[in-house]
Amino acid sequence: MKPMMNDSTPESATAMLGAVGARVRSLRKERRLTLDQLAELAGLSTGIISQVERGLANPSFLTLVQLAHGLGIPVGTLFHVQEEHRSPLVRRAERRRLDGHGLDKTAIYELLTPDLNGALEVTWVETQPGHDTSATPFTHNGEEVGIILSGHKEVYLDGVKYELGPGDSIRYPSTIPHWYANTGDEVCTAIWVITPPTW
Repeated sequence: MKPMMNDSTPESATAMLGAVGARVRSLRKERRLTLDQLAELAGLSTGIISQVERGLANPSFLTLVQLAHGLGIPVGTLFHVQEEHRSPLVRRAERRRLDGHGLDKTAIYELLTPDLNGALEVTWVETQPGHDTSATPFTHNGEEVGIILSGHKEVYLDGVKYELGPGDSIRYPSTIPHWYANTGDEVCTAIWVITPPTW
């Protein structure tokens, strides 16, 4: 969580944070959740959520992701993203690169769906030899399916290792702490499907 806003916060940012806060409050009430219930679902304190809802805080991206998971929505919904008349087709050269979210430089993540407004997030993943996310395990709501296209990948589910090669697939609940490693000597390419979207 970033510090509360101060007088130097640009007006445009203040307006956006106010809109995000109002959106969080509206979605929470639609789901008939109290602050305490959403805090438990999102893994955040009630104080932080209250500040966000009132537009008094400058939340980090991770905080917004946690709020979105607690509400059971894609994080883009918090910004009330409208993507009308978007083509259902995604050309290889037009894939959206996903950055941040704890991702490192030894991996490439590209979105295979036109947007994140649907029920599924489908991602093209390339990991270099040495790629390892054990220092930052992922845990969130939903379910995942991965299939290896080339190379090898180790998938750890709550510390249990599963070794996957070309053509192998795996499915697991995203609530289990999970991380990945490429201990081989070649690039691993894979397709990962996550529901609900995590970005």
